[in-house]
Amino acid sequence: MPPSFDLWDTPIKELSSIGPKRADIFAQELHIHTFRELLYYYPFRYDDRSTVTPLSNLTASDLPILTVGTITSKQRAGDGKAGRLVIQVVDGPASLELVFFSGARFYDSVLKVGVRYLIYGKPTAFNYKLSMAHPEVEPISLSNPNAGLGFYPVYGITEKMRRMRLDSRVIAAGIRQIIDFAGTHITDIFSEDERNRNQLLARRLSLEAVHFPTSMGLAQQAIQTQKFEELYLLQIQLLSSKTSLVSQVNGIIPTSGALVSEFMQGVLPFILTGAQQDVLAEIYADMAGPTPMNRLLQGDVGSGKTVVAFISMLYIIDSGFQVCLLAPTEVLAEQHLASLEPWCAAIGVTIRKLSGSSSKKERKIIDEGLTSGTLSILVGTHAIIEDNVAFRSLGLCVIDEQHRFGVHQRAAVRSKSIMSAAHLLLMTATPIPRTLGLTLYGDLDISTIKQMPAGRRPIKTIHRYGRDREKIYAFIQSEIERGRQAYIVYPLIEASEKLNLKDLQEGFEAVKRNFPHQEVAMVHGRLKWQDKNAQMQTFKDQKAQILVATTVIEVGINIPNASVMVIENAERFGLAQLHQLRGRVGRGNDQSYCILLTSDLLGQDSKERIKAMVESTDGFYLAEVDMRLRGSGNLMGTQQSGLLRFMIADLATDADLLVQARKEAETTIADPHNTKKIAKLHVLCQKLNRFQNQYLRIG
Repeated sequence: MPPSFDLWDTPIKELSSIGPKRADIFAQELHIHTFRELLYYYPFRYDDRSTVTPLSNLTASDLPILTVGTITSKQRAGDGKAGRLVIQVVDGPASLELVFFSGARFYDSVLKVGVRYLIYGKPTAFNYKLSMAHPEVEPISLSNPNAGLGFYPVYGITEKMRRMRLDSRVIAAGIRQIIDFAGTHITDIFSEDERNRNQLLARRLSLEAVHFPTSMGLAQQAIQTQKFEELYLLQIQLLSSKTSLVSQVNGIIPTSGALVSEFMQGVLPFILTGAQQDVLAEIYADMAGPTPMNRLLQGDVGSGKTVVAFISMLYIIDSGFQVCLLAPTEVLAEQHLASLEPWCAAIGVTIRKLSGSSSKKERKIIDEGLTSGTLSILVGTHAIIEDNVAFRSLGLCVIDEQHRFGVHQRAAVRSKSIMSAAHLLLMTATPIPRTLGLTLYGDLDISTIKQMPAGRRPIKTIHRYGRDREKIYAFIQSEIERGRQAYIVYPLIEASEKLNLKDLQEGFEAVKRNFPHQEVAMVHGRLKWQDKNAQMQTFKDQKAQILVATTVIEVGINIPNASVMVIENAERFGLAQLHQLRGRVGRGNDQSYCILLTSDLLGQDSKERIKAMVESTDGFYLAEVDMRLRGSGNLMGTQQSGLLRFMIADLATDADLLVQARKEAETTIADPHNTKKIAKLHVLCQKLNRFQNQYLRIG
């Protein structure tokens, strides 16, 4: 056996309960190939088969029940697709009918008359008889009559697996073989002191008990241990990344800031809020420190992140370095350019935009400015990350709406600095719950702007139903007559046969019919960028009074004259997205309105989301509600690449456990004697990473 062999990398085809053919199905359907991956495929619930209900006490039930009886007869009934196997079971005077509609020939061959069986299924009443359709049946062991009793794991399977009878019993049998054969090779990653401190089970016991618990209390302990391990490993990765950055020397230190003083005293038309000043102090301290800055700036819509980022840029430019501002879309990059250009012109700072649509002539001017150092700020999209974009002295990378960029893209743009690692400032207008922040951004320091600028009037949010559309149109008309503009947002571009939702094309025609004397513009994701920009410019120049759009406008749109936001089928959006859309209005001095249009029939979660939107404009509160209702996996839309995804932990319910795991990981990383342990943990993370990034919650 080669010394590099790892038992846990053994293919599951080696298991007698699975074999090569079944292993191929596991790989195709569940992305499970090895012992390790099967062992970490957790059940999503347990069937309680610890108590037998006598056949004489059996009644119709919506829940599965375990009973016992002896088969007295079998009969095939019907032909073709209507064919079925009917089995009579008795226990004393009581009887039960078992019916198998599919696999009748198979069950006829394996179930024997005169044999006593444990039977698990849902009893139903039919023609004054009790029957079970497709129950699970296994013979009672004469040598061990309690065999078969207990808590049975139930795993997620696909329809193809169901048809091939690759069910929870097959998965459990494979896992049982692994634990019996290889269980002694399961080594603890926590010391006894660490386990006691965090109330954890030993690793082998927790892995066995999470699949085969002897009680529900033990199952809960095992689940908590596995959740803690998963969260701990993620934090080890994040904190190690943060520690590796600390080893780099900061060669880009800001000066006293003459440009900052000129901008603050002679150009900025308002006074910074206390929250903005506090965040700037944190950023300056980072830049002046011994290692490169690695900070996330989060703030609600309209809280003033852009001006904070610009002042941070000026600190760096004043020190003789360059800055890049990366945005996920051309629309947002164009918006940033429009916002920053007047400020740059007032203090003599050069700024340009680079995107995939930039001409060769523009690119040549930009390249010359970057290499000579005469171009101070480059605003752009992913085009900045391209290999042929070279800075003379990049000192700061600002990334907006950073959750749309992966960790590798962060590293790529940061590497554009040839002197040392550039400072990194990430920005997001999507408020992040603390637990999610520790997970997505555990390698970053986080600054938060919660205070809104003085004089900003809260947006009035109103819930209305589809039947109120004419009244809403009348209200929009009254706002237009006051010189204001309106957005109307739809969830779909075109009608869907599967979804009963309002669509953009239909809505655009309806809006034009209802506003025959107004100009109506339209934007969506399928438009070419030139057409999209032209439509946006028409609205921005007030040549169009109404903009019909999809969610493409949720970021990067700043039209102070727009005072109404109507969101069709608002129940179809998450709170974070609704809050982002609402933030497109309320940017001027006039009272603004967000109208949430929904269908008449709403589910409980939809009611809670709409109620929260109406009652609160606090994005951080709404983010917590959103995570509770939708779960952490759906909140951000995309996950950062290169990090573990959760297979058993859930940030919506495991917040306290995450904080506890973070503390333990910090203790591990801080101890200089743990170098070998940390290296082993990284290997474990890498082993799990491929499977976890493909993991499907099928249950």
